[in-house]
Amino acid sequence: MANLLLISVSEWDTRVAFLEDGRLAEFYVEGRAQNGPVGNVYKGRVTRLLPGMAAAFVDVGLERPAYLFAEDVIAQEDEFFQIWLKGEIEENPPSRRLPPATISDLLHEGQEVLVQVLRGPTPNKGARLTTHISLAGHYLVYMPTLSQLGVSRRINDEPERQRIKATLEELRPAAGGLIARTACRGQGLEKLTRERDLLMGIWQRLRRKKDHAPCPSLLHQELEAARRVVRELYSPEVDRVLVDDPGAFERIVDYLEALNPLDKYRVELHAGPEPIFSHFGLEIDWHKLLAPRVWLKSGGYLLIDPTEALTAIDVNTGRFVGRNHLEETLLKTNLEAAKEIARQLRLRNIGGLIVIDFIDQEKATHRDLIYQTLLEALARDRAKTTALPISSLGLVEMTRQRVRDSLAQTITEPCGACGGRGLTLTPQIVACDLMRQLTAEAREFPGYQLHLSAHPQVMQILEKDGARLLKRLAKEHQVKVTLTPQPQFARDHYTITHEWPG
Repeated sequence: MANLLLISVSEWDTRVAFLEDGRLAEFYVEGRAQNGPVGNVYKGRVTRLLPGMAAAFVDVGLERPAYLFAEDVIAQEDEFFQIWLKGEIEENPPSRRLPPATISDLLHEGQEVLVQVLRGPTPNKGARLTTHISLAGHYLVYMPTLSQLGVSRRINDEPERQRIKATLEELRPAAGGLIARTACRGQGLEKLTRERDLLMGIWQRLRRKKDHAPCPSLLHQELEAARRVVRELYSPEVDRVLVDDPGAFERIVDYLEALNPLDKYRVELHAGPEPIFSHFGLEIDWHKLLAPRVWLKSGGYLLIDPTEALTAIDVNTGRFVGRNHLEETLLKTNLEAAKEIARQLRLRNIGGLIVIDFIDQEKATHRDLIYQTLLEALARDRAKTTALPISSLGLVEMTRQRVRDSLAQTITEPCGACGGRGLTLTPQIVACDLMRQLTAEAREFPGYQLHLSAHPQVMQILEKDGARLLKRLAKEHQVKVTLTPQPQFARDHYTITHEWPG
């Protein structure tokens, strides 16, 4: 089955669904005011040193101070370490002959620094910064502050790795280094040279801007959601890219045409009356998407429990009783679970430490088979993952790269009704869903009056962000929408009734 990249852009948010072999594999939602700072480059000022934490607080203009660890600050390294950085030594970095510099050796309060957001802010702490700037393209990453050349670990064909390494040597910039991304596989020198020059041009403009910009200030902003997702997800394995917004369609076509003129023909503008997700049979049920219990086809199920420290995943046989031997029944459940776990990690964008409790298997061969199945399923993941073999307790300890917030962090917040022990959809997400629902209702019931009742917090967002939509529905479908706040409603509950004006 085809691999599809569906991009839905509205006035209030952007939603992206990646269908792999016809099944939802990745899903992202980003509000217009929610474009996270990850990847942005700032001119910031050090406000406080924390020697005991080997870190510093830096004001970059975000809601709260960001933090910068000593290990993420550019410093003068010893000669041997510099040789390794230049790529002349290919193994792991050597031990430094000099003791590592302290944060007080590297920075002082009031100092202006050029930094990039490595990890976005969380409810409990600010964004994490680095002074090692990296500018990502589709094929290459340009690192102006480091000199090494590298090839993505996901390119595991040794002859191809050697070919790419030789190409990178030809591309080596006068200052800085390059990393070949997975999309580099099979690409020639001319195309890569064009992208290298583009990224180096961004860096030169950024440096010129830095000299005159106030402090703190944003110097370089990451791409908007639609183009960023195409940059990260588009590959020869993607058969079609479908976009429902003409402006986003043009920007994506221009972006892909700059990479390869033929790639623009894989992009299509969805202009039908039916919403793009509905057209492809994809309905987003938030409660099902983040449900702690995930049923397997066999009748077994997973229990996914995210905590502040780690995510625990428990595998259970559930309704599955098998046909023959117990060991074979357990093996089938574990194998199915291994594949589904890898999918759920991508779908929910779960990062950090993950502990998986597989059902105990007596045979070592069966445990090895489960572990290998998990590794194969994880190989499709763009995020870097590391998984240890199944322990004697039947546990797999693994990590998954945390670049952006998980889906749960993006669309939910602590529930006030239960003292923060649970999660509820944010008013913004509910309001966005309602605006989509009102659009569908107006198309189905032109000329009607629609009466919407919802929680006051949701209504406030609708009145502010949905004003243009309501005017458009009145003009295009002769539909009048009345909004009635209902304080007694749960935040994710609403009603829509129809009335013929005559």
